[in-house]
Parts: sequence; C-alpha cells; structure tokens
Amino acid sequence: MATTSTSTSAVAAIAEPVFTSQEQLALAGILAGYTGLTREAYALDLRQYATRCQQRHIRLFQARRADTECFARDLEAKGRARATVTRRLCTIAGLYRYAVEEDLLNHSPAAHVRRPRLDYDSHATGLDRNELGAMLVAAGLGPAPEHAPIPLLALNGLRVSEAAGANIEALGAERGHRTLTITRKSGKVVTIPLAPRIARAIDLAVGERCEGPIFLVPEGRLDRHGAARIVRRVARRAGITKIVGPHTLRHAFIIASLDAGVPLRDVQEAASHADLRTTIRYVGPGFYDAFGPSGPAEHQQVEVGEEPAGEL
Repeated sequence: MATTSTSTSAVAAIAEPVFTSQEQLALAGILAGYTGLTREAYALDLRQYATRCQQRHIRLFQARRADTECFARDLEAKGRARATVTRRLCTIAGLYRYAVEEDLLNHSPAAHVRRPRLDYDSHATGLDRNELGAMLVAAGLGPAPEHAPIPLLALNGLRVSEAAGANIEALGAERGHRTLTITRKSGKVVTIPLAPRIARAIDLAVGERCEGPIFLVPEGRLDRHGAARIVRRVARRAGITKIVGPHTLRHAFIIASLDAGVPLRDVQEAASHADLRTTIRYVGPGFYDAFGPSGPAEHQQVEVGEEPAGEL
C-alpha cells in the first residue's frame, strides 16, 4: 500500500501542469501581438524566464520583484550583453503588464525592476568606403545568386529578413525607375527604388522565373543564415578580415548616407527605424562631437533616455 501511495503521488506530481490556465492565457496573448523574428525573440526571453522559475519551483504569477532582479543578475553573470538583459527584462515586464491589463494578475512584480542603462555608441563592426566598394566589386564578380543580395543590403539598407522575403511579383516600375515592394519589420508595405546596378543583379538572380522568391537557393528561399554565409564568402573574396554579416552592410549604408550629408530624419526613414535614437546609435560618439552636445538642429528635440526597442 505504501508503494502504491508513493507511486500515485509521483504520478500526480509529474502530471501537474507547468502553467496555470491564466499563465497560459497571458503567454499566448502577449506573443499573439508579434510576428516573425520579433515573436521568436520574445518567445525565447519568456521561455528562459519561465524555465528559471520552474527550476526554483516558483509559479510564473507567484514570482516577486526579487525573482526578476535575480534573473537579470544571472544573465549578467553569464556574460550577456546589457542590451540583451534589458530586452529580456522588457519582455518580462510586458508579460506582467499584459496580465494586469487583462485582470489576470493584481500587480506586476516587474513594474519597478531596474534595467541596465545602455550607452548610445555603436559597437558593431563597420566597413569604410573602400571596404564597402571592395565587397560590391567582389559580389559582382561572383555568381548571380551571391551578387544580388549584397548591393540590395548595402545600397538600400534593407534588413536581411526584408530582402530574403521579397518575391518576384513585387518587382515593378514607376516613372521609369525599377522598384521593389517589400514588407517592413513593422508590417508596413513600402515601395523602394532600385539603382540600375541592383536591378541588373536582381534580373540575373531571377533569370527566367516569373514568380516565387527573388533569392532562391537549392534548399528553397534564402534565409538569414544563408545570407550570412553569402556575405562572409564575399567578404573573404574582397580580402576583408573583419567578422561581417548582413547587418554589417545595413550599418555601412546608414553611416555612408550620413557621411554624404543626407539629413538624419531621411536616413531614419530609409532605414525604417521607429525611433530616431536607434539611427543615432549607428553613428557613435562622433555624432555629438561634430554637432555639439545637443546634436544637429533637427535632433535637438529628441531626448536620449531609455533604450528604444532594438532590431530583431
């Protein structure tokens, strides 16, 4: 009888659900508001936090402020970047805020959790004009599937997800210019002009196909991992020893545009940044050195405070 009782208790413990119905509703509800890479990133944040709570036998809705603070300290001890810690705390705070708004929880334990303060200097790998030109030349000398993504990322500043998600049906012409209609990260559909060299590269990549993805690899549609491999191969052919990726080309586009005198607001629009502070981060401390402590006149009304949502 004792053995049976023990076995029954063990089975009951194993069968106990990880989340309550209210916790499941909150998790599903907050993730339903996002799509694509943003949703994947937030799901990862919540999964890591929920796993930590489970390991410490704490229900998600029974956690206190100290539990969230300790989660942040654990991330810092593991060497996570301050931007990563901040984003995960923002995700957790968003979960509890959603639960309070939906009357699933009385009080958010993450409402007053302190987040690491971030600097606004870009630490990304950058390419100068000569390196960017060398990459464009190396891409042009390579096969067509490797040629087209490079100028599209470097000269139009697209996110890799925007470029990889483009379809042949979205190519068009407007007032004598070749165009491409893409879906931005925010879900906004925009039409961008294509320089002649980009249009020629895309035509070579498309060939005789009339529909489907512009960038096609043997496995199917090009994804961000495949794009990263292409960028690395082209960089090696160009003799660049830096560690570069697709975002390096977007970074180079923003820096080159600002160096050429393009107004900051126009660069923000071209890069599809929701917050002007995100665009400024690409520039680094030299931005303020050149224009004074307040930046250029067009930026003097923008406060640099808490970190805006980053790119995912």
